[in-house]
Amino acid sequence: MEIILKVLDSTELKCTWKEGFLQQNIHRSEEYYNLCEFENQIGIRVTMLAFVNDKLAGVAHLKYESDYPYFRDQNIPEINDLNVFPEYRRNGVANRIIEQFETIVSKKLPRIGIGVGLYKDYGPAQRIYARRGYIPDGNGIMYNLVPVVPGEMVCADDDLNLYLIKELGK
Repeated sequence: MEIILKVLDSTELKCTWKEGFLQQNIHRSEEYYNLCEFENQIGIRVTMLAFVNDKLAGVAHLKYESDYPYFRDQNIPEINDLNVFPEYRRNGVANRIIEQFETIVSKKLPRIGIGVGLYKDYGPAQRIYARRGYIPDGNGIMYNLVPVVPGEMVCADDDLNLYLIKELGK
């Protein structure tokens, strides 16, 4: 299976992305798409679209300015919002996207990061990241980008994450 990666660099690709997400019932606001397009234009985000047989198979972002305070403070770019459509999973799409982001970052910086959810739906992602050499950043789990305090009750939803780092060039 040939995987073709394209960087978001046109309104046409943005429309393809929006339509692909709609077909997959992945909902994002118009403002989100516009923000991503703008941040790609000014160079603080790279949105990567993966195609298989000319069909959109997945999308992810590389954010040079992470929303996660530790990554932002340490100048660690973050792989963000990695989505591979179900029919293309287990075919190397996520690995291909991650590999491309690692290559991009390694030219300028020594580390890259990613956040991952903690409930079962994120199991495959957790395994991919571990196999690729990502390790916890040492700050524990976060809920909505804020450290979880021992004994505190939080909801196991998409905002409960563990952040991981990979040293590049090793």
